[in-house]
Order: sequence, then C-alpha cells, then structure tokens
Amino acid sequence: MSEQDGKKAVDAYIAAAPKAAQPRLRELRKLIKAVAPKATERLSYGMPHFDYKGRLIYFSAFKNHIGVYPVGEAEQHKELHRYMTGKGTYRFSLDEPMPMALLKKLVEARVRKNEGSGGQKAGYGRRSASAR
Repeated sequence: MSEQDGKKAVDAYIAAAPKAAQPRLRELRKLIKAVAPKATERLSYGMPHFDYKGRLIYFSAFKNHIGVYPVGEAEQHKELHRYMTGKGTYRFSLDEPMPMALLKKLVEARVRKNEGSGGQKAGYGRRSASAR
C-alpha cells in the first residue's frame, strides 16, 4: 500500500466512524503526525496504524470511546493508568476530553523506543527462541 493509499484508507476509516468520535480521531491523528512527522499511516487489523522504524501506535473508534494501542513495551505513564483497560490498551470515553498532553508523551515514548530499536519491528508476530 502506498503512503497516499494509506492516508486515504485512514481518511475513510475516520469518515465511517461514529460521528461523536470523528473529531477526536482527527485530533489524535494530528497529534501523532506532529510528534512523528516521518511516520507512515495505513490500516492494519482494520484500524489506523502509524509506522515509524517499526510499528508505532494504533487507534480505533467505538460507539462510546476511542481505543489507543501503543505497540510494544511503551513507557508506563502513571497519569494514563486510569485509562488502561488491558495490557497495551487505553480507552478514552467520548464523554470527557482526551488527555492530549499525556497522549503526546505516550507517542514520544514510542518514537524513542523505535529509534532505539535500530529499526526492528516491534513485538507482534515474533517469538523468542525459547518459545519456538
């Protein structure tokens, strides 16, 4: 998928999302692009995904919330703990403002992690030698 095709796919995803979620998705997308301007975007697993020296972050829209899924072992931010609903899953209700400053820190941590990994793809689909 070309970079332009990826952008169009994410545009279409946001346009098809619940109306209440669309402004927040656009705001989150803008934040990720500002923090990681060299990241490419596309759909993966049926949701928007940003890639920068490996998988960076996913997000998705639901009827009542936005899900944010940083890939790999991102730094844990105590301030975001109340939004965590599972390992690597943050849920932000549409009934309250998204904590954009905290999300910015999360994306910055993911960028640093990927830059430090030497461009290796993060986490998914990999098993350690002992797990094989």
